[in-house]
Amino acid sequence: MKILIVEDDRDLREIIAQSLEKERYVVEVAPDYRTAARKLAGYEYDCILLDIMLPDGNGLKLLEEKRKREKKCNVIILSAKDSIEDKVCGLDLGADDYLPKPFHLAELHARLKSVMRRKLRDGEAAVTCGNIAVYPDTFRVEVGGRPVELGRKEYDILLFFMYRVGRLVEKQVLAEAVWGDHIDQADNFDFVYAQMKNLRKRLKEAGATAEIKTVYGFGYKMTEP
Repeated sequence: MKILIVEDDRDLREIIAQSLEKERYVVEVAPDYRTAARKLAGYEYDCILLDIMLPDGNGLKLLEEKRKREKKCNVIILSAKDSIEDKVCGLDLGADDYLPKPFHLAELHARLKSVMRRKLRDGEAAVTCGNIAVYPDTFRVEVGGRPVELGRKEYDILLFFMYRVGRLVEKQVLAEAVWGDHIDQADNFDFVYAQMKNLRKRLKEAGATAEIKTVYGFGYKMTEP
């Protein structure tokens, strides 16, 4: 899962980023409005942790731009401004939750998991496709009720497609989601091919009924049986 932290406080930004990376999220950061706007225009994220008071703009305007572009990602507002007006405005603009500063990292992690579970999994513990079940809260994968061991990137790729069954996904979009924004500067995508090959092999050996197919000239698509 890929998270964008929009926060001007360097120490807080780094603390949040480090804690999320330990939880196996792919984390990107933006210290100001301008950087955040550029990233949101060029990349996709599963969730945005958004500060309202930025040195060069108001975070709520980023929510307005997100809604105009119909960007589908979760948003949790993190702000020292704990007024009812800010909360209502943020929620009206599409934010999923509001966490006032200061906060405990444990609560942030819990809120993040809750939002993801509610928006992406309809409240269910597992994401399923065919006889494949992935439990994001515990990083567990089962095929036909039996556990399957996957490498870190293999798991990340599988979870990415489990949330996008039936959708065509470009190789670059997949690479950015699993390896981070900077990967768009790579000379080729051989690392994607290698991980995809390993993942397909493990799923096939486990007897998975769903599969990730290559769409030549474009990318990949996960299909149900």
